[in-house]
Order: sequence, then structure tokens, then C-alpha cells
Amino acid sequence: MQNQENCYKNVWILSGTSDGPLIANRLLELNYSVFASVLTYKAGQAYIENPRLHIITGKLNNKDQIINFIKKNKIKFVVDATHPFAVLISKNLNNACEEINIPLLLFERKSLINKTNNFFYIDNLKDINNVDLENKNILLAIGSRFLNDTANFYINCKANVFARVLPTYESITKAFGSCIKNSNIAIFEPSKNNEGILEKKLCDFWDIDYVLCRESGSYSQKNWESIVSGSKMKLFLVKRPKVKNDYAYSFNQYHNLINHIIKKY
Repeated sequence: MQNQENCYKNVWILSGTSDGPLIANRLLELNYSVFASVLTYKAGQAYIENPRLHIITGKLNNKDQIINFIKKNKIKFVVDATHPFAVLISKNLNNACEEINIPLLLFERKSLINKTNNFFYIDNLKDINNVDLENKNILLAIGSRFLNDTANFYINCKANVFARVLPTYESITKAFGSCIKNSNIAIFEPSKNNEGILEKKLCDFWDIDYVLCRESGSYSQKNWESIVSGSKMKLFLVKRPKVKNDYAYSFNQYHNLINHIIKKY
């Protein structure tokens, strides 16, 4: 895929659609060859077309798969810019890179939550326990993986449960297969313009009391913060899991990450 003399510039990025394309574009401008791993074909469309950009679609199941990919494609740097709650892939990346001594660069967005009296950090999805839940309208914006289990918990707490899910096959299937009423499910991409217009209209239409989301640092989280701030609603943010990743170098600014790669090669 790469001629031998250019292999020293091969960088592998694992990311969603927010950070990955920006990091990839900068590396491509600097004449690096970039391998970008995404979960879906749609996510891959967020990246520009470039002969030195190679999109890999699908899940990586274990450490050995990661090691094989690195060796096969002569990767010199691995960038873990996956979702903060994607604990398993981060753990496997750390173990794989440590085993074969390949630099692992961890990129994680800062989560600068505004301090207000209606924002609350909680430890897990079922930790809303200091407010009255009976007959309250709670909106789950937590993805689809734990949607049914979380919804069932709050339904048993006598809350009215609503959900916003992404327009992917997996998310839609899990949402409509959950215990949530079909009429209480909204399907759309989070607003990227920091105005959260769709999200605000949804909260108004459903007369939402509480919003539950995860501390991802993404534009989705920022939208909920903006909407809830100054309103009568309450926002509950599930804290990021603490992943022990002693082998990785950690960054929260794009330019620091890129400069580190440049200085090494």
C-alpha cells in the first residue's frame, strides 16, 4: 500500500467524526500517510478524499488484531481519539502498542462544563437519585448501547422516558426494540453549530424536566449544556471513566499532538 521509503510517515487514527478528520487533514498536509479507523461507512464520509488517506471500517475485536494491523501497514504512530466511554478499545490499543513498542498518542477533548445550579455530575447512568422522578419527563441522550437497561430503570422509578438516538441502523434498531414508547423516540444527528435548535425544540415539545447525557466533551454535550443553562430543566452528566493508560502520551489540543509527531519524525 505504501512504498518502503515512505513507511516512516504512516499514522493510524482511531476516532469518530469530530476529531479524526481534523487530525487527519493536518497530517495529510504535512505529507504523512494516514490510516483512519471508523465504525461505519457513514463515519468514513466525514474524511476528505486523498490518495494518502486509507479508511478502515469496522470494529477491532482484540489486541492481536491491532498488532497485526500495525505490523502489516508499518504504522509508526497510533492516535487514540475514540469516544471517552469507549473503554475496551482504548485498553486494547494501550496493551498492543506497549507490547510491540509503538508510540500511542491519546487525544481527549476537554470538557469545560459551566458551573450552574442545574448541572449535576453523576457516576453512572442510574445515579439520578436526588430528585423527584415520579411522573417527570426524562430525555436520554446516551447512545443506544445501554438505552434499554437505563430506560427500564427510570420507567420503574415512574418517570416518563424519552430518547434521542443517532440515525444509524444499530441505534434505530436498539431504540425501537427497547421498552421506550415509539412515540417517545427522536432520531437525528446532534446539531454542530452550538445552537442546538433541534434539541431545544425537542425539549419544548416533550416538556422535558431532566436530560441525561455523558461527559464526552462533544458538540452534543455542549448543546445540552447551552439548552439547559438558564432553563427550569436539569442536566445530569455521567462522568468520564478513568482509563489507566500509563503507556500513552496524552493531548487535548490538536497542535500539541501534531507537533509531537513532527518532532519524533
